[in-house]
Amino acid sequence: MRLLLAEDSERLQELLAESLKSAGYMLDTAATVAELLSSVAAATYDLLIVDLGLPDGDGLNVIRELRSKGVALPILIITARGSINERITGLDSGADDYLIKPFNHAELLARVRALLRRPSELQGPVLRRGNLEFDQAKDEVRCSGKPIQLRLSERRLLAALMRRSGAVVAKSSIEGITPPWCSRTKTGTLQPSRPRTMTSAASSNAPRLWLRWSGARLDLRGSRSR
Repeated sequence: MRLLLAEDSERLQELLAESLKSAGYMLDTAATVAELLSSVAAATYDLLIVDLGLPDGDGLNVIRELRSKGVALPILIITARGSINERITGLDSGADDYLIKPFNHAELLARVRALLRRPSELQGPVLRRGNLEFDQAKDEVRCSGKPIQLRLSERRLLAALMRRSGAVVAKSSIEGITPPWCSRTKTGTLQPSRPRTMTSAASSNAPRLWLRWSGARLDLRGSRSR
């Protein structure tokens, strides 16, 4: 696997490079936006690791530019910007994961492994799972080819769940993006206050969103999670 690390701190770049290479990854490095874009144009990578505070531009703008050009490889943000809104903005800009500095190198390697395990249909600006498709560049959701109207918070949550391919997403990962129609019950359940479907499609194949206070998952089989 070949990775590209964009980090302007020479010392941190050296430390991360040592960890990644020791884990068996081929690694190229960049210290500026210009070097990042030049490297992506010249080589094929399996994963990008991008610091947002590059000296000649904002990493978020680079990510948006790459996604607009159809670059679909996984992108992991590493940054000191740690507020919920900043994390949401990073993910909405096209990143697949977000790691806040300072972090443990073991966690970085775990996130890299997780991103590289994802099937290709769950990477890039267009997410696909079953009959559900979410074009993040156009901000459009379709089920069986039919457009679905969702609120911004619903689209954010849907993207997070689609990337996990049906697995449960921990509550801590969806705090700040839970739709307003969800509320906590006395028993601790994160309970939708309207039917548990993310679409209005009158079909047994319509995706359903199962929410519990411990987390959430997307169910395309039409059956309740246990």
